Formats: sequence, C-alpha cells, structure tokens
Amino acid sequence: MAEELASEAGYLIVKTQVVKPGPSVTFVGVDSGFNHLIRPMMYEAYHDIVNISNPSGDEKTYTVVGNICETDTFAADRRLNEVREGDLLVFRNAGAYGYSMASNYNSRFRPPEVMIYRGQAKLIRRRDVFEDLVANQVDVNLD
Repeated sequence: MAEELASEAGYLIVKTQVVKPGPSVTFVGVDSGFNHLIRPMMYEAYHDIVNISNPSGDEKTYTVVGNICETDTFAADRRLNEVREGDLLVFRNAGAYGYSMASNYNSRFRPPEVMIYRGQAKLIRRRDVFEDLVANQVDVNLD
C-alpha cells in the first residue's frame, strides 16, 4: 500500500527540447533521461504522460525520448495532446522509485524534489551541483 501511495503521489516534470518529425515517427526530446527515471527503459514500465502546456491540443502520436545518448526511450507510440518545443510534460506515478533509482550517469545532475503540502510547494531535496559530482573524488599523487 505504501508503494502505491508513493508511486501515485510522485510526478516528474520535464521540458520539451525538440520535436522532430520523421517519416513514420515523431520524436519528442526532453530535458531528462533514464538517469532520472530508469523504470521505462529497465522494466518497460508504463508512466502516463500529460502535456500540461497544451492540454486541449489535438492528439498526435509521439515517441518521447530522453537526453542520454544510449537508448533512452520513455514512451513509444504514445498519444499526447500536441507537443511543441518548450512544453512541459508530466510523467505520472514516478514517486515510488524515481529518486531512489536515479543516478549521476554521464555526470548529469539529479533534479530537485518538491513536495506539495497543504497547497504550498516545499523544496525537500535540492538540485545537484557540480560539487556534488566531485565530492567523493580524491586527489592522488602518481609521482
């Protein structure tokens, strides 16, 4: 029960960087990757995606991909309200394991976490900064 509550209560908000139409597939590239939400790539987990910037736009079919160079597909052949560059998309049910499975893969920062409590946004984990990436590195003298 706790997993269901955490999962359903968590959302990942991403920004559309590019919409790239092709002959058979239109790709939507976002500013996140499997380092933030690995479940779709690892388990083929389904996360409902909603375009909150254009909720009444005509539905079209998209493949939503992340910004990591490997196969980084969040959703294939997904019906979404028309997506434009700059639109915000919400991945639902991302709370149970989103942050705990996140990583700094390819030296990418982990996002902040925000909790909505009594209608107010509260920062509960800050966004990574460069110093976080190198905090555990040790200078070694190889002379």
